[in-house]
Amino acid sequence: MIDLARHDHPGLRFEVGSMTDLDLADAAVVGLLAFWSLIHVPDDAVCTVFGHFRRVLRPGGPLLLGFHVGDESRLKTQGYGGYPMKVHVHRRQPGHLANWLRDAGFAVEAQMLLDPDEDVPGALLFARRQS
Repeated sequence: MIDLARHDHPGLRFEVGSMTDLDLADAAVVGLLAFWSLIHVPDDAVCTVFGHFRRVLRPGGPLLLGFHVGDESRLKTQGYGGYPMKVHVHRRQPGHLANWLRDAGFAVEAQMLLDPDEDVPGALLFARRQS
């Protein structure tokens, strides 16, 4: 995906990294988007991730999270197209993630539930780094 992004948008910078150990300077990022990536981070590492997000975001910088809603974790053994894989998927309640964001120094400004009648609804949280 990074190679494709670099090819399609040669004027932008794309890097591969880990949310649990962001190798970026403090306040170096204008905004962050984490769509359905936190679903693979275990509960005990989410606060570390949010700490890194806060550290690398400029004061007032926006953060948009997308995730699966629920109260369970499961091991996924088959990916899209039937490819074998082993990855944990964690579903969380929006209020729980919002509290973790506040604890990490973010102001949660908006929350939206997506497809609430689906088996696995999604949610969006919009927050800003506080000074």
